[in-house]
Amino acid sequence: MKKIRNFVIISHIDHGKSTLADRFLEITNTVDKRKMQPQYLDRMGLEREKGITIKMQPVRMEWKNCILNLIDTPGHVDFSYEVSRSLAAVEGAVLLVDATQGVQAQTLTNLDFAKKQGLKIIPVINKIDLVTAEIDNVKEEIVDLLDVKKEDIICVSAKTGENVDKVLDKIIESVPGPKRGEDGPLRALIFDSEYDSFKGVVAYIRIFSGSLNKGDKIFLMQSKTRGEAIEVGYFKPELISCAKLDSGEMGYVATGLKNIENCRVGDTLALTGDVSGVSVLKGYREPQPTIFASFYPIDKDDYDSLKQALEKLKLNDASLNFSPESSGSLGRGFRCGFLGMLHLEIITERLKRDYDLDLVVTSPSVVYIEEGGKKKEPFIELEIITPERYFGEINKLLESFAGEFEDTKWIKGNKVIIKYKGPLDIILKGIYDKLKTVSSGYASMGYKFLGHREADLVNLDILINKEKVDAFSKVVRKEDAYREGRKIVSLLKENLPSHQWAIPIQAAVNGKIVARETRKAMRKDVTAPLYGGDFTRKRKLLEKQKKGKKKLAQFGQVNIPSDVFLKVLKEK
Repeated sequence: MKKIRNFVIISHIDHGKSTLADRFLEITNTVDKRKMQPQYLDRMGLEREKGITIKMQPVRMEWKNCILNLIDTPGHVDFSYEVSRSLAAVEGAVLLVDATQGVQAQTLTNLDFAKKQGLKIIPVINKIDLVTAEIDNVKEEIVDLLDVKKEDIICVSAKTGENVDKVLDKIIESVPGPKRGEDGPLRALIFDSEYDSFKGVVAYIRIFSGSLNKGDKIFLMQSKTRGEAIEVGYFKPELISCAKLDSGEMGYVATGLKNIENCRVGDTLALTGDVSGVSVLKGYREPQPTIFASFYPIDKDDYDSLKQALEKLKLNDASLNFSPESSGSLGRGFRCGFLGMLHLEIITERLKRDYDLDLVVTSPSVVYIEEGGKKKEPFIELEIITPERYFGEINKLLESFAGEFEDTKWIKGNKVIIKYKGPLDIILKGIYDKLKTVSSGYASMGYKFLGHREADLVNLDILINKEKVDAFSKVVRKEDAYREGRKIVSLLKENLPSHQWAIPIQAAVNGKIVARETRKAMRKDVTAPLYGGDFTRKRKLLEKQKKGKKKLAQFGQVNIPSDVFLKVLKEK
């Protein structure tokens, strides 16, 4: 029986993870050279376009009489949940660090995940072929971080393939093989899933004990759902069917289930007859949405199409949450939860590009809760890694936000780790872009959710013609209410079309107006048809017009075109 090694590659974004995976596929002859292309495991068009991994992708390779099961994971902080579920299915991790950038924020976050999972860590420095590589400095950083010897660190160029074979050899040598439990009952962890219109829900599984044969009757422990293994197989990375998957192996099972909610990621799969002796597997972290936004179709007839599109995206993205909602001005739509700003951007792009939907997307917001009559806001811990020379500028930037410094640590290589606690909405205020600006792109940032904390929050209501518009109303910190209100009413004044009467645009907190603008009335010269004569005739017409406008202002309805929402929300 061949040896098995299950592992992942973890790194900060843009450190060359997908390129290293490409070299693995080439060296092991897993993919024909004629079919090979850059970022081969990144299957989505958006992944190639943005140059990042969004969705994990498993693949089975063979090297020196050993089966290597790799899970290629995302590097961006928004997709940490993808990394967490990958780590629960493997025994080892290749920690990839860019020789020109060194250890960065997401490197630490993913490394912390791997350590908690008890994985064997193999440190690798990439991009040694570049003239700007600082190999010795980066080695010192990794030694300080992992408490390993310099000679244990493998230096490679994923672009040229230099020393990549040494990484494969090290995986076989150092990563422990899976504990085989062939005689025990089937226990398999579902670490991902997708929907196939012919096969139903296809679950990606790692078998921890027992074996799974085609045709077996299966049972999902947490959802209490029965199904059948209508097809089993492994990843090359295309789905390759086989008769059986054994303990320690990684592969897929087509369940025939039509509802993906019955096949949850993180569930334990067992055989129908062996349920009593099976304990549920642990180690999976459920994704928690942190940012929310609403989607409304510009064409009201597209509501059902939007619903179907969200349902299809949900089939392959367990972290996407959505529920119906309605607005008096925008009609029917959906309130959606996302893992971060990049996740929101990706879903929006896919809805527009893949499903040809024109949408109004409301401003992203966070969820506030109320306990004991007091409002609480979500809090996060930022971890920023920066070259020492930008330390002062980054401190000034952080001081401009509502938060507090927690810790500062110097590491080898003239770098500083800054830990800072603050409200989650600082992400919405563009701290990531501002951080890149003040550090000339050299600083990196990661964050984790800490829970909710009490804060001085108020409801900022936006009123147009004295009617509240939910799409623009929001919860803000009390000290930000005037600035936010002034910004929104100014944008509405610029973009709202003129009506027959003057329209008041107001921002209010607890019934008190904190900002106001007025959209002037559309002017019509009612005296134009008159030729000469007494001025009293003109005055009568003007008085009549004035009374009509006053009546319109009292009883008229302000129609807000969808393009106004698009313009205001985009500029805001």
